[in-house]
Amino acid sequence: MQTGEAKIRWAEQYMPVIREIRERFVREQPLKGIVIGMALHVEAKTAVLARTLAAGGAEVHITGCNPLSTQDDVVEALNDGTIHCYAKRACSLEEYYEAIDKVLDARPAITIDDGMDLIHRLHTGRRDLLDSVIGGCEETTTGIHRLQSMAAEGKLRFPVVAVNDTPMKHFFDNVHGTGESALAAIMATTNNLIAGKHVVVAGYGYCGRGLATKARALGARVIVTEIDPRRALQAHFDGFEVMMIREASRIGELFVTTTGNIGVLKEAEFALMRDGAILCNAGHFNVEIDIGYLETNADTITRREGIDSYSFGDRTIHVLAEGRLVNLAVPKAMGHPIEVMDLSFAVQALSTEYVAKNGKTLAPGVHDVPTAIDEEIARIKLASLGCSIDTLTTEQEEYMASWNAGT
Repeated sequence: MQTGEAKIRWAEQYMPVIREIRERFVREQPLKGIVIGMALHVEAKTAVLARTLAAGGAEVHITGCNPLSTQDDVVEALNDGTIHCYAKRACSLEEYYEAIDKVLDARPAITIDDGMDLIHRLHTGRRDLLDSVIGGCEETTTGIHRLQSMAAEGKLRFPVVAVNDTPMKHFFDNVHGTGESALAAIMATTNNLIAGKHVVVAGYGYCGRGLATKARALGARVIVTEIDPRRALQAHFDGFEVMMIREASRIGELFVTTTGNIGVLKEAEFALMRDGAILCNAGHFNVEIDIGYLETNADTITRREGIDSYSFGDRTIHVLAEGRLVNLAVPKAMGHPIEVMDLSFAVQALSTEYVAKNGKTLAPGVHDVPTAIDEEIARIKLASLGCSIDTLTTEQEEYMASWNAGT
C-alpha cells in the first residue's frame, strides 16, 4: 500500500465522528455538484476531511496553507481522480501562490481556509470570481482576526463561518491539540528534556494555556507573557509566573509563541537570551519570530533537519521549523492528534454543509457555528466513547426558563 494511503487509513480508524458524518453524506449527498476550494495543512487527517466532502457529492480542489506542513505521499494518495490536490512540501512562495490560484481556477462555491489565504487572494487578485462564492469556513484564530478586520471595513464580500471560534474547537483543538502536538514535535526534533526547563509561553489564549499546562505536567518551570491583563491574571491564578517578554528572555531555555501576531521575539529579545536557547512558533504564520534579523545578523548559521542555529559571538540561538508551525513543519511533526482533529474536521464538514444550504441567505461577514452543530458533534463523540449524559426534566426546563421563581 502506498504510504500516504496507509497514513490516511490509520487516521480514519481513530475518527469515529467524521466517519459517522461521512456515512450520512453518502446517503444524502448534501454537497452534490458543489465545487469546494480548500487551503489547509495537507496531511492524513485533512485527507479524511477532503474525502468526506467528496463523499457528500462535492468536487474538491485542495492545496496547502503552509509550505512545510504538506506531506507529499498524502498528496499522491489524494490525487486519485476524485480529488484535485496541488500542494507540495517545501515549495517556493511563488509555487505556493500558484497552487492557491489553481484551486481558485476551479471557481469554488465554498472556500475552506486555515489562515484566510484563499479569501485574501479572492478579494485582491481574483475578484472576478467573487460572485461565484456563496460562503466559506475559517479554521484558525489568525484567519478569523483577518476576516473580522475585513468585515469591519465592509470589504468581506460573502459570509464566512468561524469554525475556530466554536467551543468544540477551543476546548479540544486549541488546548489539547496544540499543547500536545507542539511539545511532541519539539521533543522529537531536539531530543531535549522538558522537565526542569524554563519554558516561556508567549500568549495565554486557548493554545497558550494548553501548552503551559502540558509543559508543567512534564516538569517544566513555565513562564507566561501576555498583553491582555485579564489573561495574564488568569495565568497567574493558574499557577504560572507572569512577566514581560524582555524579562523572560533572560531566563528562558525554550520559547514557544502562540499569539498569531508579528514580532513577538525580535532583536531586543535575542540580545538577552542565553546560549542554547530554543525558539519555536505554535501560533500561525512565520512572523512571530524575526527570522529575517537572525538570517541577516548572525555571525554563522548552521542548518540541520528542522533546526537552524544562529551564532552571535559565544552564544547560539536555535530556531525550529524556520519559525513556522512547529507541530506541523519539523520533519517528524504529525500535527494535532487524530482524535482532536476528528472533532475539528467534523465541525468543518457540518459547517460546510450549513454554508451549502444557507450561504445564499446569510449576509456577508463572519458568522458563528450554529450551536446545534457543535452539540451534535459532542453527542456523537460521547456515544463513540460509551459515555452518557443527563437531560433536563420538564420541571427543570420550566424552572430555568422562568424569571419569577423565588428562592
